[in-house]
Amino acid sequence: MVKVYALSTCPYCRMTKQYLSDNGVEYEHTDVDLLEGEERQKAIDEVKRLSGGTSFPVVVIDGEVVVGFDKARLKELLHL
Repeated sequence: MVKVYALSTCPYCRMTKQYLSDNGVEYEHTDVDLLEGEERQKAIDEVKRLSGGTSFPVVVIDGEVVVGFDKARLKELLHL
């Protein structure tokens, strides 16, 4: 299971989603900045819990957390 927390305006978030798509990786994503109210706050709290901050993107792969567009780490965790 791959989950991406992103911002709709973030170029590194777009690059991460494109990299996953280009490699045929199925993933769920949440554009945190497009959420509203309590749903948005829950997503921000989850990002802080996972990454210790509010940097984007945050990618969760089988419980492992990758912050930022770290192509080498994504490749390693996804066995590409």
